[in-house]
Amino acid sequence: MRTLISGGIVVTASGSQPADVLVDGERIHAVVEPGTDPASWQADRVIDATDRYVIPGGIDGHTHMEMPFGGTFSVDDFASGTRAAAWGGTTTIVDFAVQKKGTSLRETLDTWHGKADGKCAIDYGFHMIVSDVNEQTLKEMDALGGEGISSFKLFMAYPGVFYATDGEILQAMQHASDSGALIMMHAENGIAIDVLVGQALSRGHTDPRYHGITRPPDLEGEATSRAIKLAGVAGAPLYIVHLSCDEALTAVAMARTEGRRVFAETCPQYLFLTDDAMAGPGFEGAKYVCSPPLRPSWHLPKLWNGLRTDALSVVSTDHCPFCFNEEKQLGQGDFAKIPNGIPGVEHRVDLVYQGVVAGEISLARWVEVLSTTPARMFGLYPKKGEIAAGSDADIVIYDPRARQTLSARTHHMAVDYSAYEGREITGRVQTVLSRGRVILDDGRYDGAEGHGQFLSRSTCQLLG
Repeated sequence: MRTLISGGIVVTASGSQPADVLVDGERIHAVVEPGTDPASWQADRVIDATDRYVIPGGIDGHTHMEMPFGGTFSVDDFASGTRAAAWGGTTTIVDFAVQKKGTSLRETLDTWHGKADGKCAIDYGFHMIVSDVNEQTLKEMDALGGEGISSFKLFMAYPGVFYATDGEILQAMQHASDSGALIMMHAENGIAIDVLVGQALSRGHTDPRYHGITRPPDLEGEATSRAIKLAGVAGAPLYIVHLSCDEALTAVAMARTEGRRVFAETCPQYLFLTDDAMAGPGFEGAKYVCSPPLRPSWHLPKLWNGLRTDALSVVSTDHCPFCFNEEKQLGQGDFAKIPNGIPGVEHRVDLVYQGVVAGEISLARWVEVLSTTPARMFGLYPKKGEIAAGSDADIVIYDPRARQTLSARTHHMAVDYSAYEGREITGRVQTVLSRGRVILDDGRYDGAEGHGQFLSRSTCQLLG
């Protein structure tokens, strides 16, 4: 199949220009001056992108499909979750395989391959959550690197479940320094947080808003600073996941100014939502319980500035949806039992585009933080994250003038609520190609389970 995408404005991390895109099979053949004759290209299909942006497909480097948490599972599996991602202009996800204590990384990876194989509508890869740091686990990190697993996440939070001590973290970082792997860190001081949670519950403070009160920004900032120091001792690169507050951002920005190999992502919920949402009437605040929690409004402009200045490198979603009328109800009477997570894989591209509309970031930066930098960060570039000859034809045609209202009534995620219910936004995905196949076009979904392929990733390409 030969496809001509004509008349659009091609936007990449390096800028934008009017151009036509020639697609041959699964790959981009060329980006050429506008006005290509379809007959000269022998096009089987012509897609008119006039007055639209043509951008590389989004890469969401932080999702949790069918993730076990607190006795339940996130409600999107790899079929529904990747279908929703495609509706939102994301053509690649990197999900987290979750090691249980006492099990091997090999066993964990096999389990997640079983969850995803034959179900994904778009391409996918895996990070590995390491919850049991020991000699065998460290050896397995090397072995899994040969199978395209080049990033490993550790937790300073959730004692008794995922928590790793500073000594264990240092060992994993030292190992990563030798192997070239990337350590990803959930940076919150879980030991101190558990004390605050216990104190709140003992006082009868059980409402969802206390989730945020017991996870203050200072404890995220402290953990972020500590993780950076440990990475420095180990000589290892570090990637801070779902950064939510100015205290943590300041630590990352300082480290990057000093030339340290430290990177961080934030998420749409931290750019658009505030802690007021957790104080909603009744139990409504449970919809917005995630970790780290939503922050007071003054943090939001700080994070947008972090995106402008490259203190923040990536916007991912931490998509981890639990239905309000089912799973979230486990926390009635005890905020600590509310499953942590917010749905978002479908709306990342649209929400971050609002930053372009508002003048917070440029078009090129929009593409950079949603696609190109994630591709480089997670060893997928230039196969992914670029509009260039030889790259996979993962392409999104985006209508910058369309208007839409976000709602659970119209989204395609399996969750029963929207964290952005009723929000009116500008811009909408019109057409999505995944490896040259049109899987979404003008409101019609033509994707298929099993189209997505597993991506064996190389090491981080931003380390120099």
